[in-house]
Amino acid sequence: MPARPLHLLPCLIGLILLASGCGPGHDSGRVEHSPPGPVPAEPQRPGDPQKGYRALLNEPYIGCGIPYQAYRRTADRDAELPRLPDREGRNAELPYFLTYHRTPAGVELVSPNCLYCHGGTFDGRVIIGLGNESLDFTEDRSAAAEAVGAYLETEAEAAEWRRWADRVRAVAPYQITATVGSNPATHTTFALEAHRDPVTLAWSPEPLMEPPPKEVPPVSVPPWWRLAKKHALYYNTEGRGDLARAMMLGVILCAEDPASLERIDAYAPDIRAYFASLTPPRWPFAIDRERAERGRRVFEETCARCHGRYGEAPSYPNLVVPLSEVGTDPVLVERASGGASDRFFRWFNRSFFGQTARVAPAPGYIAPPLDGVWATAPYLHNGSVPNLAVLLDSRRRPKYWTRSFGTAAADYDPETLGWKYTELPYGKAGSRDARERKAIYDTTLPGHSNAGHLYGDRLTEEERKAVLEYLKTL
Repeated sequence: MPARPLHLLPCLIGLILLASGCGPGHDSGRVEHSPPGPVPAEPQRPGDPQKGYRALLNEPYIGCGIPYQAYRRTADRDAELPRLPDREGRNAELPYFLTYHRTPAGVELVSPNCLYCHGGTFDGRVIIGLGNESLDFTEDRSAAAEAVGAYLETEAEAAEWRRWADRVRAVAPYQITATVGSNPATHTTFALEAHRDPVTLAWSPEPLMEPPPKEVPPVSVPPWWRLAKKHALYYNTEGRGDLARAMMLGVILCAEDPASLERIDAYAPDIRAYFASLTPPRWPFAIDRERAERGRRVFEETCARCHGRYGEAPSYPNLVVPLSEVGTDPVLVERASGGASDRFFRWFNRSFFGQTARVAPAPGYIAPPLDGVWATAPYLHNGSVPNLAVLLDSRRRPKYWTRSFGTAAADYDPETLGWKYTELPYGKAGSRDARERKAIYDTTLPGHSNAGHLYGDRLTEEERKAVLEYLKTL
């Protein structure tokens, strides 16, 4: 029996470098690079958060997918998956990360939406905007996409399925991660750009430029509620300008012409406004308020310069810390700032997305705001550190580890602020079990290092515990 379709499509929206505009974009020969340091604010288009919520849950911004009848024949376990309120029509019947729509030709389709990657769960509750850190991209999905063809009933369905399956097959080799939980969104976008004309969006079965390398740098999915404070998108702030248009680039999986992008862009500012209106989930366990107050003082002396201040007079510096200072894994930044990705940035500049926004990566990583940080494990941009306790003490970070991929409260460790994990004496090469091998986080692999961010090493053990207690309050 074919693999279930809801596991076939990656999230193609949200972690990807993007921008705004329509028609021909900026000068295609120039790629802008930003310095480290503060990221300045830029004007944003206003939007209606309530309309954005409705659009996020109901609009078909991913315009291709699996024919609805084929989906129904393979969705036997979907009744157990969570739903969300305020979904309309058949969307109300679907899991929160799938969207129903009918094409102009009358074919009913089911497609993934943003929540496939940006709808995490905790103890049975869907948290909109929380990154899903349990997705499995370790295998090529093109064979499973082809298998859906066995369930098609009409020629019109076959044509829609073929359009979707061809795109899945084209990008599949460039989104295979080494470890369960790592996300390949940026690589997926680069692969799509390689097959699209930047001006017309016409799809080419063969790449029009060299695709990205097949070695995927791991990325942890950041939460949407950070957008209320951030002036740019992504870990190296490469997405600048109109952030509403910036978060659209993933729709090039299926968008066939600039007119389809314009229709989505009409409600994109509403979705951005909704993201900016989100608040993080509250800490679900007890808090030692006296210790947390001591932690606040340590935090403000040690961490606030980069991560900002919280409480009655909050502030956030939007500060990109250079690689030479932060010392974390350099691969993601080096590919963006060292010229290896410039061909994709030039595509962006020429496209619908590049007229009023820009790609401007900096040679470092932005220190994120820490609202709701307890819920966002694992940590660092590549998910290489399992909890905040060992993030604050680099000497305790595991070299090889595997974690719980459950999302119940019992799977979470409230002492260390992260999902429970098991340290191993061997990495992927030392495991004989294929299933275990996929789940092992091996920090010796390129792009997977857990080095850097040594600021917590300077604290005493009691100071670190106090900071952890304070972080529970944010």
